[in-house]
Amino acid sequence: MSADIRPVTRALISVSDKAGLVPFATALAKGGVELVSTGGTRKALAEAGLDVKDVSDLTGFPEMMDGRVKTLHPKIHGGILAIRADAGHQASLAEHAIAPIDLVVVNLYPFEATVARGADFDETIENIDIGGPALIRGAAKNHHDVAVVVDAADYEAVLAEIAAHGGTTLALRRRLAQAAYARTAAYDAAISNWFAGELKLDAPPFRAFGGKLLEALRYGENPHQSAAFYASGENRPGVATARQVQGKQLSFNNINDTNAAFEAVAEFPAARTAAVVIVKHANPCGVAEGASLAEAYRKALACDPVSAFGGIIAVNRTLDAEAARAMVEIFTEVIVAPDATEEAIAVVGAKKNLRLLITGGLPDPRAAGLDVRTVAGGLLVQGRDNASADDVALKVVTKRAPTAQELADLRFAFRVAKHVKSNTIVYAKDGATVGIGAGQMSRVDSARIAARKAEDAAEAAGLAAPLTKGSVVASDAFFPFADGLLAAVAAGATAVIQPGGSMRDQEVIDAADAAGLAMVFTGVRHFRH
Repeated sequence: MSADIRPVTRALISVSDKAGLVPFATALAKGGVELVSTGGTRKALAEAGLDVKDVSDLTGFPEMMDGRVKTLHPKIHGGILAIRADAGHQASLAEHAIAPIDLVVVNLYPFEATVARGADFDETIENIDIGGPALIRGAAKNHHDVAVVVDAADYEAVLAEIAAHGGTTLALRRRLAQAAYARTAAYDAAISNWFAGELKLDAPPFRAFGGKLLEALRYGENPHQSAAFYASGENRPGVATARQVQGKQLSFNNINDTNAAFEAVAEFPAARTAAVVIVKHANPCGVAEGASLAEAYRKALACDPVSAFGGIIAVNRTLDAEAARAMVEIFTEVIVAPDATEEAIAVVGAKKNLRLLITGGLPDPRAAGLDVRTVAGGLLVQGRDNASADDVALKVVTKRAPTAQELADLRFAFRVAKHVKSNTIVYAKDGATVGIGAGQMSRVDSARIAARKAEDAAEAAGLAAPLTKGSVVASDAFFPFADGLLAAVAAGATAVIQPGGSMRDQEVIDAADAAGLAMVFTGVRHFRH
């Protein structure tokens, strides 16, 4: 036997998630491994006909305090932490009649799932595992001699090595140790962030974030960058929890753009109207409401049909065949929907590379959450922008108030502006975007770019004039000067929605009055960098 192979003679198994448990333990037992277990795990193994010892048989103590204390004992941790090549450690084992433990199999109390289903404070606290992390960390520290498994996905690898080598290799034990520490780190991150939320701590002295690997990606934003996709455990419908019905693997950019599209379409309640968002490079290039998804899609596409090629489409209702047939007429990377009819799935299925994601619901745009970004040497953490256009109290600041139709379009445009990179200008008319300017260093440039895109779209559609004529315009932040507003006037806008708050607000208001525009202030800014 190779010097780094460690035979498995005794395994401690204590798992909350029992998927694959019995076949795994059965294979160990057939290989002559003694099984030691606790509570529900022991019961499941015994009912499967396996010979399994209770932890109390090793410790001489029963489980106490409703199971809070069962494995926290020297006869357990001594058996895990003893260095096999250390004569002193071996003497201690012999002196105290401690049996070595060569394999620790633990997955933790379902804390994340408990939070996700909305359990109360006391129940959530009871689902914080104590003994499990201690066992995992002890075994991982002593990985030179002990293998630790925290994920059922690794059962087969352990069994394969035992079958091939008569024990586990150091390479496998090191890989398992890394996974173990990552799991306890993610677990503690979930607990600490939940606690911070419960205590309403916006800036706790330490922050931790963790996730579980969903898949390794071919590359990141560019082919020379490595990338992987992780699930945070947040109970929020979206790309991380979606079911991919068909299509090739999502890329890093696909995932980022799909998230942007789905979060944007969630601003439009499905019970009120059908809505479609088309995204390209993380920015909406067309957004519309309609009596049906097909109508909304056609209106969204008309905003910028050039940019929509190779884009991402998000819908707020069950995808139907009529809408699907319209969407597959041009090259599209991803369609994401809360659900889809079988007929729609078949329509999309004719395009083998087109990805279709089913999320099971829409994310709540008003829900609290954290947004995390990296900077050199640090993390920037902020609350999710959960301000909704429906909740904003509008203040009319011009001589003319908006008409009912203008008001509806203003709220629509401001909804969209929340999801466009700053500086943002959005022209809208009849529940659809007709020009979007994104990500410019100057707000007036965004206004001009949006107007120019509207002119190009009108020419492509054979229209006599761009749809910005008679539209409304939204700005994600205040106009620092009147020039941006005047550019919107030149494009044909009749009403404006903006946060206000500039030292030159009056100058901008005067310019709006001179042009006969209606303008409302929201008091809410939607920067998105």
